[in-house]
Amino acid sequence: MSKVKPAWDGQYQAFNEALKYMLARQSGKEKSIQTPWPKFNDAVTDGLEWNTLTVIGGRPGSGKTLIKDQIIRESFILNPAEEYRVLEFSFEMVGRTTALREFSSITGKTYKELCSAGSILSKTTFDKCHQHAKNRIKSPVDIITTPMTVNQMRDQVDIYMNMHQGKKTIITLDHSILVKRAPYQNNRLDMLFELGEFFTEMKRTYPCMFICLSQLNRNIDNPDRAVNGKYGNYVLESDIFGSDAMLQHADTLIGINRPAKQKIRYYGPDRFIIEDDRTLVLHFLKARNGDTRMSFFKAAFERMEIHEMDTPAQQEQRR
Repeated sequence: MSKVKPAWDGQYQAFNEALKYMLARQSGKEKSIQTPWPKFNDAVTDGLEWNTLTVIGGRPGSGKTLIKDQIIRESFILNPAEEYRVLEFSFEMVGRTTALREFSSITGKTYKELCSAGSILSKTTFDKCHQHAKNRIKSPVDIITTPMTVNQMRDQVDIYMNMHQGKKTIITLDHSILVKRAPYQNNRLDMLFELGEFFTEMKRTYPCMFICLSQLNRNIDNPDRAVNGKYGNYVLESDIFGSDAMLQHADTLIGINRPAKQKIRYYGPDRFIIEDDRTLVLHFLKARNGDTRMSFFKAAFERMEIHEMDTPAQQEQRR
């Protein structure tokens, strides 16, 4: 007689769980984590849902870390009734740099104005940063800056979730390419396939959600892609680095572009006219529980934040 236990459940269980989830969502017992942007929230079912993976891909300097940081920074303000923690795998920046970006956001001062010996830092500005630091320390955010393999990350998540008795946790990764390869992995693609499996395993095991940042591959830099008004001069699913490995695991896949920075004036199939290089276009390429769409944002890089804006066509209509 085999000692192997059956792995299947009756279909009724899935339907029963779905009905309970619907009622919990309608009653407000189960809520998504609200982001600062209403159109973003609408695209992903009222905000970021628990037990999901959101992948945000973009070129260097496109604003993907800025978006992730703003989501985390403002989440505690926008979701005061929700009890959760944040665990950040921040392999690109040291913790000090992340904190300075927050100081820049709340003071309206640039990094240079805050840190350059040639700048005069007022007592008012310093006190504002000091008070913000004291308030943020109360927020349950923990940061891991030492690059790790996927297995090491799994160990840390297991330890963390058990230490905090399975409390809801937002887990971020900045960014996927900086995860260390294990000796048995032949290349980065092997690592990314294992990383995707890790995300799915963890979101099934624990009450958590993942926000993973990713680079774009070199397809986007093909000169033919930068032609004004040409199909494909915007971010596609295949532009996300390791898309074959990550797409099947992601619940939401977002590609970011700064068209004016790429000298693209007529952007996308609708030939939107974009001249300001602070304009970010977010392409919701996959939204398992929402809608695929294109949304426009304006970046205030000096304050380390972005704001939703109308499409160029809507802006033109108001003039």
